[in-house]
Amino acid sequence: MTALQHKRTSPIAHLTPADIEQLGKELDALREEILADRGQRDADYIRRVIKVQRGLELGSRAVLLASIFPPAWLLGTLGLSISKILENMEIGHNVLHGQWDWMRDPAIHSTTWEWDNVTPAEAWKHSHNELHHTYTNVIGRDNDLGYAIMRVDEDQEWTPLFLGQPLWNFVNMLIFEYGIAAYDLDLGAYVTKQRTDTDRLKAGAKAVWRKARKQILRDYIVHPLVSGPSALPTLAANVVANVARNVWTHSVIMCGHFPRGVETFTKETLDGETRAEWYLRQMLGSANISGSRLMHIMTGNLSYQIEHHLFPDLPSNRYQEVAPRVQQLFERYGLTYVSGPLPKQVASAWWKIIRLSLPNDFQPGVRRQKASGVTESAAPSGRNPVAV
Repeated sequence: MTALQHKRTSPIAHLTPADIEQLGKELDALREEILADRGQRDADYIRRVIKVQRGLELGSRAVLLASIFPPAWLLGTLGLSISKILENMEIGHNVLHGQWDWMRDPAIHSTTWEWDNVTPAEAWKHSHNELHHTYTNVIGRDNDLGYAIMRVDEDQEWTPLFLGQPLWNFVNMLIFEYGIAAYDLDLGAYVTKQRTDTDRLKAGAKAVWRKARKQILRDYIVHPLVSGPSALPTLAANVVANVARNVWTHSVIMCGHFPRGVETFTKETLDGETRAEWYLRQMLGSANISGSRLMHIMTGNLSYQIEHHLFPDLPSNRYQEVAPRVQQLFERYGLTYVSGPLPKQVASAWWKIIRLSLPNDFQPGVRRQKASGVTESAAPSGRNPVAV
């Protein structure tokens, strides 16, 4: 970010280049402090979560063998849904980030872990760890922003196709793991002819099918069949559990990037961007969810999305510990720490999807004008260039 241009209402207009670099140094120091403090309690935590998740899944599948009885169906479905959410969010997502690689345990390592998701771990690590976390909220570079199928900023050109994005988002929510697989394949780029290397697409599609086939076989064929008279209720329970996991995961991710107050950026932001400016982009481009300790675990601690984007390689159980200190930095540097309860953040994210499905002239508020850098949901038409 050698020369970002911001408006008068820019959230960082008051910061000097020295301020930003000092902020970066303080965040580096905080990260190094936590990295040096990792130890047995962290290892015990992830092993305990894995043990609970596997026990919950096994117990729930056993209960569903008697799912012809409604109480057993309800109990088994709830338990299986929770186990799938835990496996994806607090375990799979964070293990694949390499948060536990320091343990040198081959059973809990980013190079060996494969999760209960139709997208293969290696494909997800590339699209998520390498691309999304590098280019967070940069329009045209971060495909997580709108999952490459939605308009998420007023300065994106509107077409009638976007009128349907609330419906697309709803369908994507229900089948989210398949949407992520399509995103990891970069399917949109092939549809629009931006990519033509079909050999790569075919290889990726085969890998996704191999993963999907295993899940289909386990959840929709083997488990129902071994349930005997409870086959159909067990099949329904597996469908509900997978949909529940998809809806929850989609909602948590939406809350991290779409609520009111979260900024988006232009590609010019990346020109000459320093480590400190990268930190600043993570701070402005993420939002948290407030709630109980149990809720944080169920979100994979992505309820601390700001802290996760600042420090994606820290053990997830440390984000709650780090958050107050990060919030103090926000306050000290005059930045807005975007956080709120789950219902509020979900509603805010959905309203943005609905609002931006319409042309700018039909949206409430004043349309922004932007050259490059941070974008805002509503601002005066004037702008004040600020070099950072």
